[in-house]
Amino acid sequence: MKPSEYIKKGSEYEHQVALFMMCAMNLNKYPELKWYYCIQNEEKSNSAMMGARSKAAGKKAGVPDTHLPVKRGPYSSLYIELKKLKGKGVGPSKEQVEFGEFAMKQGHMWACCYGWEDAFACLEWYLNLT
Repeated sequence: MKPSEYIKKGSEYEHQVALFMMCAMNLNKYPELKWYYCIQNEEKSNSAMMGARSKAAGKKAGVPDTHLPVKRGPYSSLYIELKKLKGKGVGPSKEQVEFGEFAMKQGHMWACCYGWEDAFACLEWYLNLT
């Protein structure tokens, strides 16, 4: 299955799965993508108790969806906040922007990407930095 075929409803989840499918398809070209991972921080809790447990375990508002712990150019690593292409909640939250500003001050690259294709283009740009 191609990444573009996976997108049915256009949810952020589907875009993230499509992005990781594309990464898997490009491991020969970019072997560093082996270490690209998601940060399970966006899921909503079904109960107050689960929300409290997640927070106690380190869940933080504003932390991006994915991280590539690879140094390129002047950056220590790349964080990507992935957004769906359209609909409710498209832009980054105040906390996400705050994290991005903090990460950039620490020497990381942070990007807010709209859809899996935008995110993969960002990964390619980053991995081609010298």
